[in-house]
Amino acid sequence: MNELSFAVPLWGWAVVTGVIGVMLVVDLIAHREEHVIGFREAVLWSALWIAIGLGFGLILWVWQGGETASTYYAGYLIEKALSIDNVFVFALVFSFFAVPDAYQHKVLFWGVLGALAARLVFIFVGAELLQIFFWTAYLFGAFLIWTGWKMAVSKDQEVHPDRNPVVRLVKKIIPTDPRFHGGAFFVRVNGRRVATLLFVALVAIEATDLVFAVDSVAAVLAITTDTFLVWTANAFAVLGLRSLYFCLAGLLRRFAYLHYGLAVLLAFAGVKLILSETPVGKLPIPLTLGVIAATIAVSIVWSLLATRGRETDSTVG
Repeated sequence: MNELSFAVPLWGWAVVTGVIGVMLVVDLIAHREEHVIGFREAVLWSALWIAIGLGFGLILWVWQGGETASTYYAGYLIEKALSIDNVFVFALVFSFFAVPDAYQHKVLFWGVLGALAARLVFIFVGAELLQIFFWTAYLFGAFLIWTGWKMAVSKDQEVHPDRNPVVRLVKKIIPTDPRFHGGAFFVRVNGRRVATLLFVALVAIEATDLVFAVDSVAAVLAITTDTFLVWTANAFAVLGLRSLYFCLAGLLRRFAYLHYGLAVLLAFAGVKLILSETPVGKLPIPLTLGVIAATIAVSIVWSLLATRGRETDSTVG
């Protein structure tokens, strides 16, 4: 496989991971008091996370050149686009469990930590498989094409968080109180330590994100198998997921056709991955970046034009 790759010293990984950790701590301190995240606050935080993600691409441009930076931006953009679909599921989970607005940020914060850990594992496993076994490119590619098709035709099917096998397993293993106890995940009831409904909601968020992690990591691996680029593209995109939720939660009905664009992106990533192991080879990064940007733009504009005058979903979140 003709693959872009560059050596990143251990200290480089340590610095980037340290920066991500510092940003998470800053976010945790800034939101240590449980309160409802307003639209203005969410927009400001979203702008900060996006600026950091784009700024890292500029660092790569200076350090490794335009091709590396463009590859990162392509991965970052497709991961950011796919994360919008996470918002729909998060809204459904919060609505299903009737999670109070003041506690939603806490659930998402710990959910993002789990998402980062899962993606890191998937990245190294997936990249190693693609490097060692060429046929895994066909397997991953077919999986992405199938996922894109499923997203396009099955978007209106209901999701039932309580039926998730992980959630059901947790309820069987851990004693659970079907109530909220403020922002606590665990409390003592009649002298026994039990999980609260907020913890169950967190498990539902984590369980559903595992599915998204497989899709999104596979999509970025279709662009590059360089683990450093895949990890940073995923990490910087996921870091802004909480703020993105609070920005878009009340506007979900306006994105009526966005899932078609995301389906196209997944299918495109699958085709790209399959072609990489044929005489056609890797598609040029500028072409990839252009397809991603155009697909996202068209699906968003199409959605907004088609839903003009529609009331925002004020009940979400």
